[in-house]
Amino acid sequence: MARAKPAKESSGSGEGPSAGTRFSADEIYENVSAAAEEELERPARDLIWSSVAAGLTIGFSFLGAAFLASFAPEHLKTAAHAAGYPLGFIFVVLARQQLFTENTLEPVIPLLRQPTLATLRKMLALWGIVLAGNVAGAVLFGWAAARTEMLEKRMTEPLLSLARQATEGGFGTVMYKAVFAGWLIALMAWLVASTHSTFAQVALIWLSTAPIAALGFRHSIAGGVEAFYRAFSGDASWGRMLGSFLIPCLLGNVIGGVLLVAILNHGQVASKRVGG
Repeated sequence: MARAKPAKESSGSGEGPSAGTRFSADEIYENVSAAAEEELERPARDLIWSSVAAGLTIGFSFLGAAFLASFAPEHLKTAAHAAGYPLGFIFVVLARQQLFTENTLEPVIPLLRQPTLATLRKMLALWGIVLAGNVAGAVLFGWAAARTEMLEKRMTEPLLSLARQATEGGFGTVMYKAVFAGWLIALMAWLVASTHSTFAQVALIWLSTAPIAALGFRHSIAGGVEAFYRAFSGDASWGRMLGSFLIPCLLGNVIGGVLLVAILNHGQVASKRVGG
């Protein structure tokens, strides 16, 4: 996903907030909106490559969480999962790759500002391309982790244990828990647009994504790697992983990102941006 450019229109200098030490909500909104307009016009081929890359890269959240947990005593395994889980998200965001759940914020903003059929078509096309690319990348990573010599044998049990924990629950539970993960990831995209500091962005990504693992929320793409790993390992059927995890997880992530971040954050500045 492309990161926002400085909010020249809002901050004046284009390098920092117009007043005080932090961007205002209106300036963050402008940063997000500027990036969104670029993404909606981006060639499909570029989006495909970027989204496949994100689907592959997010797999390091699965590996990072499982690796740390493999060294932790039982009562600290959840904390170890949470500490390692942000790794893939940090890579994806700093590499400017396209992650579907981040796109429940950015391309929604232009639609809220200008609710036309043309903008809706552009948003849905971007969603479709990015989701397909992310899933393809996640499938490839899951296959490599399960079917090749990518990892040492000692990692099999920590990986399966984490994957089972992250993908169980059934349709309703997964969808409900995915709402909160979608909320956190879209909030992460909003927060990252509030600073130009790479160090601050890394901290914000970690703070936004660690709770997903710590609290048992469900993320469709990172969790998709885990679901595909189970399927390729023969630990669960493809139908079960798709029907009981991936589909409800996607629905919940979209609801959380669109309703709890995009619409609410649009609402707090909408009076200044009507027709913008």
